[in-house]
Amino acid sequence: MGDRANVIVVRENGTHELYRTGWAVGIDLDLLDGPEVVLAMLPELRQDDWWLDEDMAQGGVLLHLGQKVLLFFAWEGPSTELRHRATTFELIRTAWQGWKVRWLYDGAAELRKYVGLDPEYVRRPGSVLSTAPFLAPDEEDLAGPDPGDVVVTAGTVGTAGTDHCHVASGAFDHPVREGVSLLDRLADAPEHGVCRLHVNSGIHLDPERHRLGWWSLASSTQTYEIPKLWPGWTVEFWQDDWERHVRASGGRFSPAPFDPAGEEARVAVLVEAEERRIQRARHRAQVTHLRTAPAPPAG
Repeated sequence: MGDRANVIVVRENGTHELYRTGWAVGIDLDLLDGPEVVLAMLPELRQDDWWLDEDMAQGGVLLHLGQKVLLFFAWEGPSTELRHRATTFELIRTAWQGWKVRWLYDGAAELRKYVGLDPEYVRRPGSVLSTAPFLAPDEEDLAGPDPGDVVVTAGTVGTAGTDHCHVASGAFDHPVREGVSLLDRLADAPEHGVCRLHVNSGIHLDPERHRLGWWSLASSTQTYEIPKLWPGWTVEFWQDDWERHVRASGGRFSPAPFDPAGEEARVAVLVEAEERRIQRARHRAQVTHLRTAPAPPAG
């Protein structure tokens, strides 16, 4: 598997162990089995003291055993999907009774900070911004039930003729990191009217009042540094509260109705978790076979 994540275990005496896994996509599903199962996975992971930087770490988990704290983040998985996030967190909290469960919006940097290490170590200050293209309403990328894209609305509620709705691809850097130059790109972006998609991130811009609000279900690079990119603007980070976007946009962003904690969502997450278990068990058996198979005869 090529999707990388760090797993950190802070022992009761305060020391920490750093592991690395290639199973980052869906790492939130592993947490549904509780702390004992997660700890039992550690021998399968690489322990090579490699802290993945913020561009490489597609997920991360930290278990503080003495304090019973669980921290995690992901780029993909049901915890990053609008229709499944609430159910996923409910199932995880049930499996981790007595633990404090918290999502890390700033990803790898927050893992480092928690264990008392410099978060700047995993930053990529010289990396070139990968600008997200805007998508037309009929784009194939938007056809799925849970597109991981970014809704960008603009306008002042109550001011006629100022409201717009666009959708940017989620496969690139978050558009909020473009700063005020994002406004120039909106002029040529395809119009969506009212966005009903179950996206996992969004931005609302009020150019008249120089106010910006944004949210994200996935971790995002340098989440708490965004105000510096918008000088003269009031910037609010709404974390995963997508409903604030609905209100701020006057309904321009209005996801199709769904029950975030209903039986349909619960079944979907549990089925995906079972598929994950089967996939990992199959991989484990293959690795064991390769390690124990007799060597081919020489010659």
